Amino acid sequence: MPSVLITGANRGLGLGLLKLYVADGWRVFGCCRNPAKAKQLKAIAAKSGGRLTLHKLDVEKPDTIKALKKVLKKQPIDMLLNVAGYYGKSIMTEPGGRQEFGKTDYKDWDKVFAINVKGPMRMSEAFADNVARSDRKILVTFSSIVGSIALNNAGALYPYRASKAAVNMMMKSMAHDLKAKGIIALPFHPGWVRTEMGGPAADLDPGEAAAMIKKALGGIKKSHAGKFLDYRGKFLPW
Repeated sequence: MPSVLITGANRGLGLGLLKLYVADGWRVFGCCRNPAKAKQLKAIAAKSGGRLTLHKLDVEKPDTIKALKKVLKKQPIDMLLNVAGYYGKSIMTEPGGRQEFGKTDYKDWDKVFAINVKGPMRMSEAFADNVARSDRKILVTFSSIVGSIALNNAGALYPYRASKAAVNMMMKSMAHDLKAKGIIALPFHPGWVRTEMGGPAADLDPGEAAAMIKKALGGIKKSHAGKFLDYRGKFLPW
């Protein structure tokens, strides 16, 4: 039975992917900040026959990552999905959501980097050996097309763009450093999705997006390591 660990599993794309992997018969480790209050997750877990377990995790807090490592120990993880992310305190369509030049909120900038960059780095370092023990050996961090320098034709979004560009470089380095363990590491653009973070003006329905993402993730090969992949299974420029 293949296994997947998903961060940010209580809402948005994390929740959508969790539902699909549970339905597909995977062993799923669903992680969120407060699983005791995650009613949807608890209902899915109750019907999963033990294949879905819920785990307390806040990627901003290293102690919760260490605690999860103690729980999972040497459990093989076929796919580690670093989904949890933070756009900023205002979504794109709200005042301040464009994160314009001259209006930088440096405290919020720190939070963006803590969650989007340090969080998946800590998760990857903590669970790389678990991934290496699996059959599929896939380690993915959700990035964004706005992290592509080549495709930046609009400016603004300073902290969010910068965090995703950092994620791309981080995963590129990881692809080299984890190759000897057989791990396929890469950044992934999930599309602009109508979630709490993406906002109501986004292009994709969450259910549609989750299905496309799962299909793209299922097609990952060794040659994809260090490439910037998107939800359509296509490569994006850096």
